[in-house]
Amino acid sequence: MAEFRTVAAEIRHEIDKVKGSRFLATLVPVQDEAEIDAALSRIRAEFRDATHNCWAWRLGRDSERFRYSDDGEPSGSAGRPMLQQIDGRGLTNVLAIVTRFYGGTKLGVGGLVRAYGQATSDALDHAEIATVRIRTRIEITYGYDLSNAIQSLIAATDLEVVTSEYGSNIRIEVLVPEENVNAFLDDLRDRTADRAIGRILDGGATS
Repeated sequence: MAEFRTVAAEIRHEIDKVKGSRFLATLVPVQDEAEIDAALSRIRAEFRDATHNCWAWRLGRDSERFRYSDDGEPSGSAGRPMLQQIDGRGLTNVLAIVTRFYGGTKLGVGGLVRAYGQATSDALDHAEIATVRIRTRIEITYGYDLSNAIQSLIAATDLEVVTSEYGSNIRIEVLVPEENVNAFLDDLRDRTADRAIGRILDGGATS
């Protein structure tokens, strides 16, 4: 998959009270579990007087990783329905946290499932959804005599140059759409008679 969908920016939305209880949903775009842990710590500190801070997240370019927590609510009543809302929109790299302030009336498991699911769903309705294109970082090292050929290649493929270094040779890093990497490296070899060195760097980038 060369792209995925996620929330464009952090957003918070509160639904109408449910039998006196308040439910505030916060959605956070995340790249890894370190960002998830930091966001959870921040929200817990912000709402330290809340009864529960339940959460769910989906992570990975192929949506292969997920976790959720009921944070003291009955098992299956909070985190799972929140994750179902994320999955129902086909999203990944997103953390949902629903903060509850208890209003004095128990809702039962069914009521909690509906409340946590609605809070997440309504927040997603208000969120801007972004399609993120996956790009690969490639290092190109070449002699000054190949500058015109390299610049022509970059212009023809509309790539983004992220770093440039000038020494005995020129070294640049470019971001190439993942699906175009093999074709780009083939074109690089053809245009420079295999004299420029193209190397895929660890990790990638998204845009």
